[in-house]
Amino acid sequence: MTTSHIRDERHTVSRIIRRLIPFLCLLFIVNYLDRTNIAMAKLKMLGDAHLDEEIYGFGAGLFFIGYFIFEVPSNIILEKVGARRWIARIMITWGIVSSAMMYVHGPTSFYAMRFLLGVAEAGFFPGIVLYLTHWVPSSQRASVLALFLTSTAICGIIGNPLAGLLMKMDGIGGMHGWQWLFLIEGIIPIVLGVVTWVLLPDHPRDARWLSIDEKQWIEAELAREQAQHQHHVAELRHALPDARLWLLSALYFCLIMGLYGFVYWVPTIIKSVTSASDVGVGFLSAIPSLVGAVTMVIIAKHADKTDERRWHVAVCAVIAATGVALVCICHSLVEVELALALSAVGIFGTLAPFWALATRFLRGSAAAAGIAIVNSIGALAGFVAPSIIGWAKQSTGKFTYGLLAVSISLAIGALLVMIMPRGVDRDCSSQ
Repeated sequence: MTTSHIRDERHTVSRIIRRLIPFLCLLFIVNYLDRTNIAMAKLKMLGDAHLDEEIYGFGAGLFFIGYFIFEVPSNIILEKVGARRWIARIMITWGIVSSAMMYVHGPTSFYAMRFLLGVAEAGFFPGIVLYLTHWVPSSQRASVLALFLTSTAICGIIGNPLAGLLMKMDGIGGMHGWQWLFLIEGIIPIVLGVVTWVLLPDHPRDARWLSIDEKQWIEAELAREQAQHQHHVAELRHALPDARLWLLSALYFCLIMGLYGFVYWVPTIIKSVTSASDVGVGFLSAIPSLVGAVTMVIIAKHADKTDERRWHVAVCAVIAATGVALVCICHSLVEVELALALSAVGIFGTLAPFWALATRFLRGSAAAAGIAIVNSIGALAGFVAPSIIGWAKQSTGKFTYGLLAVSISLAIGALLVMIMPRGVDRDCSSQ
């Protein structure tokens, strides 16, 4: 690689990152707020809406059933009509449904609204991942994905404290605080959906802020890269019978068991060991996410620097499994916070290296559906993890059995990534 080539790559990709990533992060933060604000709302809405721990766990997970059913069709449509239009449509739709969560009263309406929210959001995350493959060379994708995926951790940093503050609006306008939470956090994506429709370019050639030379370079670089990696699966009909696609899907299921076992129950776990107010619980819940946000960027940069992903995913999964298991034996606030922070390091640390593997393996027409298949199967863990923990809490009064199931799943994920054919990672390297 020539000095000029390196300079062009760094300059162009740096400009793309500065222009796209902050906005995409904002969108994903809002996305995560609306799918996970139920974790903070739960502290008050169970009694008001006539729900219990098991109903909450099952209903929280139903989001992912709707998400699973419509994920692949949504991503295929996005590839055909363009990210700008389809992502805007997704955001406006989920904003309307999220606001309607304020009317939940009883298990039936809770289940229905969570399912519909999953339907509305289907395709958003894999759509963004697919979108970034049209802009960022694979050699830098793990680091860029890490910057984008810090949104999951940032959501925990700002989302839970914000939810706690919004819930202090209890009584205003005759509404409960949790109702205000759903209403306000549902309006935001509607507004941002309109902004997305107006501002987001579909491809580098549509970006007014790139020069003609930069547009030509990035599109030529992505085309060259795709032509080089001949071992990548380039068509969906070839991807479906490939065992690597389903191994990636199983691996992601195990990792997401950790993520959603974490985000949906952290406030409740912390509440169980402290007498802090809802606002205090929100800020305490932000601490593990802050640790996870910082370390996931460091881990992803190291993965790109060493051009290695399998070991990064495996080690992080083991760290996560250990942290989640330790939560079961912690009884003080300090102990719980330390165990949750360790869990966050591992859980969030797996994400960028994993998606760097998946997006390098799937290319061409396989990418839209293939990425959606992996993500939708992983999303089923978002149904399983909250349901198991909710059942365990309701049945035994403790989180132990549910958290141990999540820990075991993460350990299995570490094993799966290590038995994965080395070609999945090696084919991603420069050839």
